[in-house]
Amino acid sequence: MKTALALRHIHFEDLGTLEPLLRERGFDVRYLDPATDDLAREEAAASDLLIALGGPIGAFDERAYPFLADELRLLERRLASSRPLLGICLGAQLIARLLGAAVAPMGFKEIGFGALTLTDAGRRSVLAPLAGVPVLHWHGDRFELPEGSELLASTESCAQQAYAVGNRVLGLQFHLEADASRIERWLVGHCCELGQAGIDPRTLRADAERHGATLKAAAHRTIGAWLDRQQDTGVRPE
Repeated sequence: MKTALALRHIHFEDLGTLEPLLRERGFDVRYLDPATDDLAREEAAASDLLIALGGPIGAFDERAYPFLADELRLLERRLASSRPLLGICLGAQLIARLLGAAVAPMGFKEIGFGALTLTDAGRRSVLAPLAGVPVLHWHGDRFELPEGSELLASTESCAQQAYAVGNRVLGLQFHLEADASRIERWLVGHCCELGQAGIDPRTLRADAERHGATLKAAAHRTIGAWLDRQQDTGVRPE
């Protein structure tokens, strides 16, 4: 059986709607919590797919959160292995940092459902199914475009929303994996951040109900297409 390892920084920011897709594709899905699990013992290239998920800390916060040092080393080894690597939100920022890009606060929060603007490269990429689809944005930091990568998407608030390094590395600032049926966990878990940003959870709740099914379908097409491109990296599509 193929294996997918997900680095989960906060319990409710999991693989969401992507987990059943991966299981349908024949993956055995395993989670590690970088804050408590020993990442130094993990073999970076052992899993067929590695996914670094989101979280409310910064990509350069290892002085406050020392576990990030081990996570960065694991991701660095993964990059060196040329095996498939997907980063979402914080995960994409950590990968961008390792690729030499700056990651810094924007000075405001981008939180809520909104469509992406795909670049020409993005429209030709696996992100094509996301054209016109409101995805969930939930971040206050942004990454610069890593050298050697291709910019795939942007928004008015954040010019760098997605990048790809060949077919093997995909970094997404936004949350295409968010499960609208479980959005309440996000609203409760991030209630302080919502309050500080002046965002009404009722708006997010209504938007999740409105856009959830469309986002799930587009996310499955997007990540399914990305997995199909991994045939030369050890991940075999069904």
